[in-house]
Amino acid sequence: MTAPTAPGAAKRDIAARIRAAEEGLLALSHRIHAHPELAFEETLASGWVAEALALGGLTVEHGCYGLPTAVRATAGSGPCHVVVCAEYDALPGMGHACGHNIIAAAAVGAGLGLAPVADELGLTVTVLGTPAEEGGGGKVLMLERGAFDTADAVMMVHPAAQEAARWRGSAVSVLGVTYRGRPAHAGAHPEQGVNAADAMTIAQVAIGLLRQQTRDGDRVHGIVTDGGAAANVIPEHTTGNWIVRSGNVAELAALKKRVLACFEAGAVGSGCELTIEPACPDYAEVVHDEAMVTLYRANAEALGRRFPAEGTFAGAATDLGNVSHRVPAIHPMLGLDCLPAVNHQPEFAAACVTPAADRAVVDGAIALAWTAADVAARYPATRS
Repeated sequence: MTAPTAPGAAKRDIAARIRAAEEGLLALSHRIHAHPELAFEETLASGWVAEALALGGLTVEHGCYGLPTAVRATAGSGPCHVVVCAEYDALPGMGHACGHNIIAAAAVGAGLGLAPVADELGLTVTVLGTPAEEGGGGKVLMLERGAFDTADAVMMVHPAAQEAARWRGSAVSVLGVTYRGRPAHAGAHPEQGVNAADAMTIAQVAIGLLRQQTRDGDRVHGIVTDGGAAANVIPEHTTGNWIVRSGNVAELAALKKRVLACFEAGAVGSGCELTIEPACPDYAEVVHDEAMVTLYRANAEALGRRFPAEGTFAGAATDLGNVSHRVPAIHPMLGLDCLPAVNHQPEFAAACVTPAADRAVVDGAIALAWTAADVAARYPATRS
């Protein structure tokens, strides 16, 4: 027997409510895009999200789980608790080049569509505004502080160049690396110095050589954030931010051990002191709930969306990965048909306020809301 899904009348009502709110949802998306804010600084965006949800009848808390820019909005009291995640932080120097404005507006739209019918569907709906996905681990912090403790399902959508119902993500560790040496006149007394820039160079060369022995899909990449102040002074202080990626948490641990040895080689070879600190919590790989993926894909296809790119977006990571190891979750991609522009490029930022992006906001909101309704319809069977 086919598992139940939400009745068509309920889905038509949900879609009608979201389409009635379309003007406000697109204004929200464009407003967030025009005012990019970095991780944990999303004061405007989180406020706008909270305001839109409150006006839609949800009970809203702005500033929760110890995070001033986190939002929790709830409606309904049904036995099946579905959480929809909104993101709204931007990238340094690029604005919304990962399209979090679309994510936020779609999540708000799903909440507005579900709130009036939540009890009828047997749902408790929570829209969580989750700060600092771009390297801050907002969802990891919220997970540790109980934000997902009662959730039966978690879902969100994310823009990309092409549509995908699921994707092969990575587990990620972000490291802050600091070398400390001793300054000296680079021309007159270089022998008195201990060169911290040399330490970072040695580490970079070692990492480059290590890549030959890493698995397909492993990534190690970083930037130097401080390499010295003057060419005639031996640098005493060098810092960098580095990211290590692998297919899952266990593989990440093994790769990170080898990368740390490369940084230690820089210290040994140069005579510098080394400090390594995590820049944010580690992200686990995403575990997609296949039953929900099937539901979401059917709902998105009913809206006319197509999925030519299954499994793309490999190597990217999200803090939803940590949540997905504890609660059934999905994280599909909304295609903007913007190739060759891809995420984390200025051209992709521009694509996130186009007509295709606006359609993605509305379609994403409806597909999420319909999927939440389907999950609620199946809930008694999954708990029997």
